[in-house]
Amino acid sequence: MQAARKRVFAGAGSLGRTVLAGCAVAAVLAGPARAEIIQNPVAEFSGLDKITGRIISFDVYIGETVQFGALQVTPRECNTRPQTETPKTTAFVEVDEITLNNEVRRIFTGWMFAASPGLHAVEHPVYDVWLTNCKQASSVAPPDDYSGPPISAEAGAGDPLAGTAPELGADAITPRRKPPL
Repeated sequence: MQAARKRVFAGAGSLGRTVLAGCAVAAVLAGPARAEIIQNPVAEFSGLDKITGRIISFDVYIGETVQFGALQVTPRECNTRPQTETPKTTAFVEVDEITLNNEVRRIFTGWMFAASPGLHAVEHPVYDVWLTNCKQASSVAPPDDYSGPPISAEAGAGDPLAGTAPELGADAITPRRKPPL
């Protein structure tokens, strides 16, 4: 009886190995699953001025250089994923510092991740800069020599800062200021 069990288990083991080998071959042939990457023309940053304690949000087009305090921020690429995928917003950014002697010194070159701003931000003695989002359009006009990804005109259509507010229907509830107590 024990010999029969050994044969049954041995047969099941070889069948299991055959199935696992078939799955491994199928996984290799299929290749890794990759999420679609959306290249955006606008990177949205937040900057902290440690002297005044103010946090400022600002949009920068790809390839454009914007000055925040003594820092010059230049995004080279800003990517997101489709809304059906897990969010992942990344940007390749170069940050230069203008010293008191009017010299430009590179202090950061690399990828910033919006999901972990504390790990991938520029920490300067006076200014901090981190990525918050990538967008298809901005209320800020693109520079004259812009040559990055195409700008979507529809993306900013419902944004009140872009100049057009969405139409409210007759049954829509409009927000009102809370009355004083």
